[in-house]
Amino acid sequence: MFHCRKDGQKKAQVAVVLVPLPMQGHLNQLLHLARLISSYNIPVHYVSSATHNRQAKRRVHGWEPLATSNLHFHEFRTPHFLSPPPDPYAPTMFPSHLQPSVDASLCLREPVTKLLCTLSARTRRVVVIHDSLMAFVVQDVVLIPNAESYSFHSVSAFAMFFYFWEAMGRPFPVEAEILRELPSLEGCFTIEFKKFIAKQHEYAKLSAGRVYNTCKIIEGRFLDLLAKEQITGNKKQWALGPFNPVDVPKTKSMTQRHRCLEWLDEQPPSTVLYVSFGTTTSLTNEQITELAVGLERSKQKFIWVLRDADKGNVFARAKKRELLPEGYEERMDANGSMVVRDWAPQLEILGHPSTGGCMSHCGWNSCMECITMGVPIAAWPMHSDQPRNTVLVAKLLRVGLVVRDWACRDELVTSTTIERAVTTLMATREGDEMRRRAAELGAAVRGSAVEGGDSRMELDSFIAYITR
Repeated sequence: MFHCRKDGQKKAQVAVVLVPLPMQGHLNQLLHLARLISSYNIPVHYVSSATHNRQAKRRVHGWEPLATSNLHFHEFRTPHFLSPPPDPYAPTMFPSHLQPSVDASLCLREPVTKLLCTLSARTRRVVVIHDSLMAFVVQDVVLIPNAESYSFHSVSAFAMFFYFWEAMGRPFPVEAEILRELPSLEGCFTIEFKKFIAKQHEYAKLSAGRVYNTCKIIEGRFLDLLAKEQITGNKKQWALGPFNPVDVPKTKSMTQRHRCLEWLDEQPPSTVLYVSFGTTTSLTNEQITELAVGLERSKQKFIWVLRDADKGNVFARAKKRELLPEGYEERMDANGSMVVRDWAPQLEILGHPSTGGCMSHCGWNSCMECITMGVPIAAWPMHSDQPRNTVLVAKLLRVGLVVRDWACRDELVTSTTIERAVTTLMATREGDEMRRRAAELGAAVRGSAVEGGDSRMELDSFIAYITR
């Protein structure tokens, strides 16, 4: 049991503490949110292990965390955890090799509570925004009189609504057409991670509200469904997205720009396909070969980020897999395409005028970046919320197409299927229509994030509430 000491007079000030889950898509979204909140002259405290803070800072793009004076990083020790390599041949594609890292993060409870007590004594109110999968870590917020917590859901409102709706026994009817498209959750998670999720949900009731990285323009009807009393109860909710910058500065310095951006500068508008399956996907050797052949046969220019899934410690040395057919990279380079084996600046690639499409796993972080930048998606879901995000992007928003249906997840995706999907997206009238819709949606989302826009007013409303 923790008790916070009450010191003398407190400053009329609010401090915000962000507690991410130690996986890249979660670290990144809350670090972007830190930028938004700190712009209101509110001190923001970002909490994780030293390794994961370093990872978040090194990989963020579109702005500079270290140049933000009121953003403070707190690095707390966690127990040593195993950091095994990913297994592309595991029974499910969920990154089970990250489970030791995730389990170790639960030991942040005590140092986080001590930080909250320290801030409580200095400030009028402490506001904790925690990943919904870190609820266990922040459970002691209820013991601090001038503190309150908000649960951040790192997935789409669409995916989150149906998760709640199904868990609550389908309390009201939903459009039959959407239900016909809704994929099952079978194969999305490992048994161990399902247990981890259940442990966090025991403490979910302690939060004062929910925060989403989306906006009404993208998911208005699903935000309305989430707001229904049967789903949310009396909790407040805010859609504060897009968290990522909507205007990425163009850096001309050769020392600061990634080589793929220099290459993109030389390509015609909307002619390059960006291929990336995020930080938690490792493809089998056979699937990589099929993808390589399909991309080559499509005769479309591409940037393919080919790297294994993150280990729990991304800075630990990993054995490099030489996976492509002999001479493939040299041949693609000669034909006007590029294979990138290191970390790529995704937001800047998507924001580049030469990028005309993205083949993606449909993690929500990537979906929001594609939507914001007006880039259509060839959706190839791998695990977690990705199958349902695929339905949102391809079927409901109609800014993409489906490469591999979730019902066929155990089958090898052939080079012929990949070639067809790439060609459709990049070189047909159907693909042009997707690009047009994506560009219109992206412009609307970017407009909503500036002063006077719906998303900006939602953020203003949230800031007004936590500083009340």
